[in-house]
Amino acid sequence: MNRDDLPDEEEQYQAYKMLVRGMEGKPVTIRTLDVGGDKIAAPFAESLEGDGGNPALGLRAIRLSLKERKLLDAQLAAILRASAEGPVRILLPMVSSLTEVRGVREALQQVTRRLKRRGLEIADPPPPLGVMIEIPGAALAADALASESDFFAIGTNDLIQYTLAIDRGDERVAYLYNPLHPAVLRLIQFAIEAALRARIPVSVCGEMAGDPRYTALLLGLGIRELSMAPGNIARVKRRIRHLDLLAAQRRARAIMDQMDEARIASLLDDFNTIAGSK
Repeated sequence: MNRDDLPDEEEQYQAYKMLVRGMEGKPVTIRTLDVGGDKIAAPFAESLEGDGGNPALGLRAIRLSLKERKLLDAQLAAILRASAEGPVRILLPMVSSLTEVRGVREALQQVTRRLKRRGLEIADPPPPLGVMIEIPGAALAADALASESDFFAIGTNDLIQYTLAIDRGDERVAYLYNPLHPAVLRLIQFAIEAALRARIPVSVCGEMAGDPRYTALLLGLGIRELSMAPGNIARVKRRIRHLDLLAAQRRARAIMDQMDEARIASLLDDFNTIAGSK
């Protein structure tokens, strides 16, 4: 993000290899290049400068990677080579269609063949390929995406922004940023249920995952994996340890029957208060 040139395959491989080895057998999830919108990497500053009136909806993330195939191929090659050192997963950001997932799978197969011709070791089978559910279209198409994906990661920050059409960085509308909006919760529920039907893992990342206020609701909806900043782990872990899962599932069902944001917040906060007093 803060350099003027792009890392080549070898440089990326060395970085990934150190990371995978350092995890000592624990799985590592590597996201493909996620730039554009509010995340501008210096090498792309000029090419993305004229990215329409709203760069958040422009050429970014997986769209950019598929357009710049040399970029994608170099990263996939580095990830595949690092996969020989331990378990690795590949995560695709801002997916909106099945075509994009299939495009990356095709690229992955091509890169795999090239690496094998070079005599380089890679994991067999290749790393699982997952999709970030962070735009409403992906959540609504979750059943289709699950058919071509090995796992889901629900990115709540962008999902909320895109669903409610608000920029939380804009103080004039930041008050509208509400994780408990019925539309947001229904999209999350739809994605979770699609993953469960397809029997693929599903996790939640973003600020919702690291806030104990939402832990009972997410677990009640079926989430068993949460991705968060290290500073939030202790608080969320404490909440999980004191959680009655069956009660959380019942409260989640009651919440999903509601249409009013205030009533949803009240049901969740009352549950958290009662659980916290035990």
